[in-house]
Amino acid sequence: MGIAKAIKKLPASPGVYIFFGEKKETLYIGKASNLKKRVASYFQKKSHAPKINAMVSRVTRVDYIPTATAEEALIYEAGLIKQKKPKYNAELKDDKSYPLLELTVKDKFPGLFITRDGKKSGALYYGPYTNVKLLKKALAAIKSVFPLRSCRKMPKKPCLKAHIGTCVSPCDGSISEKEYGKIVSEVKLFLQGKMGSLLKKLSDRMLKASGSMDYEKALALKERIEALGAIQRGRKPPPPLNRDITELKNALGLKALPFHIEAFDISNIQGKEAVGSMVSFFNGKPQKSEYRRFRIKYTSGIDDYAMIREVIKRRYTRLLKEKGRLPDLILIDGGKGHLRAAGEELRKIGPLNIRLVSIAKAKEDVYTEGKKKPLGLSRNSSALMLIMRMRDEAHRFAISYHKFLRSKNLKITAFQKKVYKTVSLIPRGETRSYKWVAEKCGFPKAYRAVGRALRRNPYIGKVPCHRVIKSDGSPGGFAKGKAAKKALLRGEGLDVK
Repeated sequence: MGIAKAIKKLPASPGVYIFFGEKKETLYIGKASNLKKRVASYFQKKSHAPKINAMVSRVTRVDYIPTATAEEALIYEAGLIKQKKPKYNAELKDDKSYPLLELTVKDKFPGLFITRDGKKSGALYYGPYTNVKLLKKALAAIKSVFPLRSCRKMPKKPCLKAHIGTCVSPCDGSISEKEYGKIVSEVKLFLQGKMGSLLKKLSDRMLKASGSMDYEKALALKERIEALGAIQRGRKPPPPLNRDITELKNALGLKALPFHIEAFDISNIQGKEAVGSMVSFFNGKPQKSEYRRFRIKYTSGIDDYAMIREVIKRRYTRLLKEKGRLPDLILIDGGKGHLRAAGEELRKIGPLNIRLVSIAKAKEDVYTEGKKKPLGLSRNSSALMLIMRMRDEAHRFAISYHKFLRSKNLKITAFQKKVYKTVSLIPRGETRSYKWVAEKCGFPKAYRAVGRALRRNPYIGKVPCHRVIKSDGSPGGFAKGKAAKKALLRGEGLDVK
């Protein structure tokens, strides 16, 4: 086949291209984000460097290896260059300044790192690589599938990466040396470009684990296979699994992992300025960009059930209209009544097939639809802890919006603003008198006005009005009452009468 015909058959996607000479010798190996465009550029009539012109004149055949991403192409290119030693890749073979991937196989629990020193004994090196930025992205992609340790020196306790699922945490004995070694062997196959062998190996291990009813291990292997499949298809691998999500799935008897969860709460004081909040969690972590808040429009009086119906209706009617992504699970802050109201409203919208659960504050009981009694979740279980974190975040978000609306409706005078600004200057762990505040505001005799401003404080939690006391050392005017004020002061290491 002629070179022109070979180029026409090349895909316009990432991969590695190989130029062969008349004696089937390998002349040059390169990578490209667009194979067709890159290879064609060598044979177009334009001025090239003498070295490239010499190489192109000798090319008799073009072959290629398709990859899903430019990062994957970078890995394969370096491996092939090291193996084939093409004549026109001499710069990559000889220049020792290029970065390498170092697999520290001499260690009990090997790590994979970027290095420029390939002389250490007891380590395997892959590369060199010409594009450092691309190499860092490739390394991140590898570790998202194969969670090897990232620390050069093993710590004594798990780091943040262990908690978010990007490390199997060998430092605290969470994985045996034998099981860790299996992950290392998988990384070797991946770096050598042996994707077929790797997928078969993982599939065999998954079937074996499933056959011996080790479902957690089988699930972890299934996730790794799916992540590699995503890489092959040119997609971003799914995030490493949060362990709490697995326990939540098992506790609720779900068929699939609830990666995307939306939690709701209602906040109102005697029906005034009622608001609803929705927080979004993905893989057990908050997605603050997806949070939503609702000002209750169609419900009057104190009716939490009607309010939760309104919020559910508005959220999912709009989401369906906009063709947005539906959650895997919905969490409601409340008891059986709140759960029932949310479920009935959700079914009115359509057959969405989304599981709902609720959590009641009094005993932290978790309710599911169709069951009268709450689930018997242990107070120490990861599943309950995750539910409580989401509930608390939804409550915090609702309360902050409620306070914002209340403060907007309060008419704050210029004098009040002066008082609050002055009070904010009082250092933590210290107190000041009404007289001090009045003098700082420029009205030395306005003691009573200062007291009224403190009692009307709309910024509870933001302006430390509890640090202002009467001349006899006892608590003064404060919106939450004297007991609350004393508690706040004691929290700062102070005591009052």
